[in-house]
Order: sequence, then C-alpha cells, then structure tokens
Amino acid sequence: MTTLLHIDASARPGLSGTHAHGSHSRRLSQHFVSTWRAARPDDEVIYRDIGATPPSHVTGEWIASGYTPAAEREPWMHAVLVESDTLIAEIRRADVLVIGVPMYNFGMPAPLKSWIDNVVRIGATFDFDRSRENPYVPLLAERHRRTVLLSSCGSSGYGPGGFQAGMDLLTPGVATPLALLGLTEMHSVAIEHAEDHGDLLDRSIAAALARVEALVGELQAAA
Repeated sequence: MTTLLHIDASARPGLSGTHAHGSHSRRLSQHFVSTWRAARPDDEVIYRDIGATPPSHVTGEWIASGYTPAAEREPWMHAVLVESDTLIAEIRRADVLVIGVPMYNFGMPAPLKSWIDNVVRIGATFDFDRSRENPYVPLLAERHRRTVLLSSCGSSGYGPGGFQAGMDLLTPGVATPLALLGLTEMHSVAIEHAEDHGDLLDRSIAAALARVEALVGELQAAA
C-alpha cells in the first residue's frame, strides 16, 4: 500500500471551477488525489489543511527545545515540540507528498513556510556533521519518497527557461529544504494566468489537469 500525504496551503477554502473565488492549487491537489484513488482505492491518504489551520511559527522556545538533545529535554520542551513531532511523523509515513500551494508575491504562503520550519529539525529529520565536505546529513532518506508540487500563479513564464523563471521563489523554496531531509525527487505542475482569466486561464487549467492525470499514472507505475 502507498501512503499519500496531501497538504493544502491556500487561504482560499473552495475549488476553482466549483466555488466562487475557489483555489486553483486545491483543485489540482484534489484532482491528483482523486485520480490516484480511482486506480488505487485502498491506498492511504493523510490530509492536512494548513491553509485553514496553519502550523505554529517557530519561537525561541521551539529553537531551545529542538537543539536540546532529546534525553536532556525538560517536560515543557517536549510539549513545545509536539506539533513538530506530529508533522514529521506524517512525512515518515508517506511515500508521496502532494502539496497544493499558490504563489503569493513570488514565494510560498506563510503557513507552508511554518510547516517547513516545523519539519526541518536537527536530530529529527537532518543532522550536521562538520567532518564531511557537505555537513548536512538527511535522516529521511531511508526509503524513497516523492514530492508533487501543485501550484498556481497569477502570471506566467515561471517555469524553466521562462521569462520570469528567476522570480519563482516558490519551487526552490520547497525543493531545497525537502532535499535537505532526503526528499530529492520533485515533480511540479502549475496553473498559470490566474489573473488573466478567459481563454489563457482555461487552457492552462486544462493542460495542468491533464498533466496531473499523466503524472499519477507515471508515479503509480514507478511505485
């Protein structure tokens, strides 16, 4: 059985094409999961809506707790890290991470950044070894996990080779910290032209939905 961790980060609660002011990224992530389950109904899906319920921000207490060895933590430190423990446990269970996220001001929404800050934790998901040329040691590389980034943006040209590719802070902002943990395989599908509306948006949505369906087939074949 394959386990999917489905994360939605949009502030918009509905789905585009179904609800007024609905989210394009939620539409893509929902389409991915429903297409996956249509072929593999027994696979497990863990769902976390961080757009509706954002993870806590990292605080000074969190940092003190995270950098204290587990055996030396005081009870309050363990309590501070409970949410982080839960989010990390979900990644450990997952084989495929499905992240639906809109581009806000060229980057990610604050809830996704908080989620990343909670799961990138020394001694839990990565270590640091100064004796190595690359001192970062991934702790979630014990088995292969795949990440699917399903995004939306108001304009276009953010993909590789696009005229605005250098302004995409979302994709590397997700890919880089996840690679630190050992999740190095990422697939991206995006809806563009959200602010253009009309035919440009309609064609982008249709192409993205079709690409999602093809990607599901590719990943299920690989699994």
